[in-house]
Amino acid sequence: MDGFVATFTNRLDAKGRVSVPAQFRAVLAREGTEGLFCYPSLDQDAIDCGGSRLQDEISKRLQAFETFSEDYETLSTAFYADSRLLKIDQDGRIMLPEEFIEFAGIKDAAVFAGLGLKFQIWEQEKFQARRQVARSRLRSIIRSLDGKRPSEDDA
Repeated sequence: MDGFVATFTNRLDAKGRVSVPAQFRAVLAREGTEGLFCYPSLDQDAIDCGGSRLQDEISKRLQAFETFSEDYETLSTAFYADSRLLKIDQDGRIMLPEEFIEFAGIKDAAVFAGLGLKFQIWEQEKFQARRQVARSRLRSIIRSLDGKRPSEDDA
């Protein structure tokens, strides 16, 4: 797998530093990314993070909008103005900015949840609630896909 997978929980130290899981650092290294591109999630109480592939995907999505349109500038603000490039130190840690900690409601530990192209950093209880919502929604997605699959009679 060439993406961010699995879930890890790591403690924040007194300075707001937290270790990025080694598996995630390996993905970033394969992408040739130094550091971590992060921004407040557009629709969750989490921080979206990734490397060059995430940045490329954002750039590609923004190309669908006229450069100086309101939609382009709104999305650019969310993806770029509110983003940070976080340095990963020699011990594999990042310093989470205070505004990210507050946005996600992170207390003493951060959950790193792999989502393939990107990963998210969550407060533990909020992630558990999100996981339950995702699993519940997954059941309805699977049921809707089952209805769209061709039957053996159609083959």
